[in-house]
Amino acid sequence: QRQLVESGGGLVQPGGSLRLSCGSPELILKYYTMAWFRQTSGKEREGVSCITNSGDNAYYAASVEGRFTISRDKAKNLLYLQIDKVKPEDTAVYYCAAEKSYTVRPTCDMINEEYFYWGQGTPVTVSS
Repeated sequence: QRQLVESGGGLVQPGGSLRLSCGSPELILKYYTMAWFRQTSGKEREGVSCITNSGDNAYYAASVEGRFTISRDKAKNLLYLQIDKVKPEDTAVYYCAAEKSYTVRPTCDMINEEYFYWGQGTPVTVSS
């Protein structure tokens, strides 16, 4: 199964910023609808943002709206998640994911079961 590779996680102080990246040695990411999810110990993995493969329309969970920005660098074959004004509750392992096919999607959902390719996750810890 082809894999995605996340990077950019780490320790950040409340109110700070960081940018997560997601790449793939095999998939051409601009062709896929993609998403970022996060998971903390003992909780379900939750979707935080997704971006369509048609028009790069972006959607966000209410808990991160206005603070998180999903984007693509198509030339570098990368997906990003810019996290600003971080809060302690943003502490989690962050995963990027891609749908299975190139189906053109004008909208997207942050539902685990709709995504087929996953990365190994990158941890983000928000602490002073």
